Amino acid sequence: MLDKKVTRFISAIVIASSTVALNASASDYPQQDIRMVIPYGPGGATDAIFCLVSKEAEKHLGVSVIPVNMAGAGATTGSRHVKEAQPDGYTLLGSHDTIALSRLAGTVDYSYDAFEPVALLTQTIVIPMTYADHPVDDMSELASYISEHPGEVTFGMTPSSVDHFYWVRLFDALGVNTEDVRFVGYQDTNEQIAALMAQEIDFVNADMPSSRAFFESGDFRPLGVSHDERLKGLEEVPTLREQQVDLVSATNRGIFAPKRHPHTYFRGIGGCLC
Repeated sequence: MLDKKVTRFISAIVIASSTVALNASASDYPQQDIRMVIPYGPGGATDAIFCLVSKEAEKHLGVSVIPVNMAGAGATTGSRHVKEAQPDGYTLLGSHDTIALSRLAGTVDYSYDAFEPVALLTQTIVIPMTYADHPVDDMSELASYISEHPGEVTFGMTPSSVDHFYWVRLFDALGVNTEDVRFVGYQDTNEQIAALMAQEIDFVNADMPSSRAFFESGDFRPLGVSHDERLKGLEEVPTLREQQVDLVSATNRGIFAPKRHPHTYFRGIGGCLC
């Protein structure tokens, strides 16, 4: 599955980049290393996925695809950097739904349409979790625990990013007032996981790429799976719907490039679908 998606990614960036390299043909690309900007710090799922994709892609492209972690401002420091970069095929963005959510939250004044889409690569299911000896065992106990400790229960998130919006949606499904919980902001998932490990916060939502090792070691306990069926590797963990919480959620990750002249847009899309 990864090889097929990496091939699609490679085809897409060759086609898309050749349309803006006016003094070079498609066969000339690439002539230098490619920077893959990741708008989060090291250690989270987004970093892990795009580092893997970069490593596989460079085997086929013949140049280095260099992951560049550029965290900050709710993941908008990295996206803005790519948005303003030269559209020459050598600066790409590896990101997810946070591009649209940041615009909806008013953090930035741009969204997906500020970029050229290259390829949709992965979808990861959201998993709310806590540390192993927390008194909450699963999702069915969360609402009552918050009710018993109003204003005290802490939830890690990156402001205006997908994890922030996930908590809001979850509280709505649970009938929990957001004024009864405390949001604690971090730059990325890795910082949240470190805080959860130190028991500085109560809950984090993440996914299998960033958290599998902690589930296997027993350090973290998944409260449920935000999917319509149980996940491979977590077969013993029920879905939220099995726990009478009607919520399904996943994070979609893909590759984006700086915006080019409108007539090249459709050629970029064509590359994504080849």
